[in-house]
Amino acid sequence: MNKKMILCILGKMLGIEGLLLLIPALVSMIYGERSATAFIATSMILFIIYILTGRKKIEGTGLYAKEGLVIVAFAWILWSVFGAIPFVLSGSIPNYVDALFETASGFTTTGSTLLNNIEDLPQGILFWRSFTHWIGGMGVLVFVLAFIPLTDKRSIHLMRAEVPGPSVDKLVPKVRSTAKILYGMYILLSVILTILLMFGGMPLFDSLIHMFGTAGTGGFSNKSASIAYYNSAYIEGVITVFMILFGINFNLFYLLLIKKFTAAFKNEELRAYLGIIAFATVAITLNILSIYQSPLKAFRAAIFQVASLITTTGYATADFDLWPQFSKCILFAVMFIGACAGSTGGGIKVSRLTLLLKTVTLEIKHILHPQSVGIVRLDKKKVDHEILHGVYVYFIAYIMIFITSILLISIENYDFSTTFSSVLTCLNNVGPGVGKVGPTSSFSDFSLFSKLVFCFDMLAGRLELFPFLVIFSPSMWKRKF
Repeated sequence: MNKKMILCILGKMLGIEGLLLLIPALVSMIYGERSATAFIATSMILFIIYILTGRKKIEGTGLYAKEGLVIVAFAWILWSVFGAIPFVLSGSIPNYVDALFETASGFTTTGSTLLNNIEDLPQGILFWRSFTHWIGGMGVLVFVLAFIPLTDKRSIHLMRAEVPGPSVDKLVPKVRSTAKILYGMYILLSVILTILLMFGGMPLFDSLIHMFGTAGTGGFSNKSASIAYYNSAYIEGVITVFMILFGINFNLFYLLLIKKFTAAFKNEELRAYLGIIAFATVAITLNILSIYQSPLKAFRAAIFQVASLITTTGYATADFDLWPQFSKCILFAVMFIGACAGSTGGGIKVSRLTLLLKTVTLEIKHILHPQSVGIVRLDKKKVDHEILHGVYVYFIAYIMIFITSILLISIENYDFSTTFSSVLTCLNNVGPGVGKVGPTSSFSDFSLFSKLVFCFDMLAGRLELFPFLVIFSPSMWKRKF
């Protein structure tokens, strides 16, 4: 393992985080807040680390899968560790573990919070808190790949280790160009969303905050009541549409960009994703009709919440914890499913569930007709055995982490709904759950130990488990691998 190269790349990444911290520092200065010093001090620490480690010449040219996994895992951990410092130095979140929870929730676009009086925070802190969503939405490494020079032989392993989904393909031959294209589309959609929110009467600062949360499918707001604070059908409609858009594989946007419309709209994952949203919305609308007493209001509440939870954004316009059990079960289901692979959304991913369903169907057919030979196909293309194997192993690892986390959190002796949904919402990077972690509550009452477990779940979930798990493998650190 090329440890010097790993250290150098991580140093460069921390240097970039130091630069990014100057943006909320500027926001704090504009509002005349003392929190600016917290951002500047943290930025200086990161610049010193960059000078000591990131400016060295990278030795060797080989960056293999194991190095890619290690770099991705440590990059997300270190960005969260250092990103939490401004919260502590500014006094906004005095306890470091609490600050780490909030920062990890931001970068992983989970959106779970332990803050109860959000409006009391300085504007610069609120900006950084939501800005982490926007950075983490497309991926910390994808962001860095667009700006630091690495050979494609190195960077493809970084992208594969970070981008969510069963497999990752380059849009163009060069990985760095792919990263730039992805961020170009990401920025364009973000700008359009910001303009539309301002057109609906939302102030510029609020529009940026909610753009960060929507684009990154994170869900942090600068209002305790979230989107419900604005009580605007227009704002809810715009955010609903863009949550769904950011939950779509960005490769499909690229196909539209190069005018391959047929290939984009025939994508199986996209059709399944939109079909799930449509079914869940109609079912919940009918189920909550007696509560809202108006089909339009029921539909408005249902589609917003379905879009918010399937994309793992986590914004809320209603306390769905008070809805009938049928509606809550559907919302739980879409939390598990998540968005499309290659999107900013979290969850298990529609593509994985599609492949799993196809495999089960094929196995049933094989049981009925033992001589038959079947092939799993997605978008009329044969799915490699390696990808299918990865899907099966992912599910096994997911269930093991999920059950273990529930057992660890159950030590606190909360009710089952709270324990179950708190782990589910963190591992799937959703945000709100039910019970004591519902859309009108927070994670503040949990112990420091539980918050650290949640941090692990959020990071593991965002990195699709394996990049984060691999650093705990003793064989990873042996000289021979």
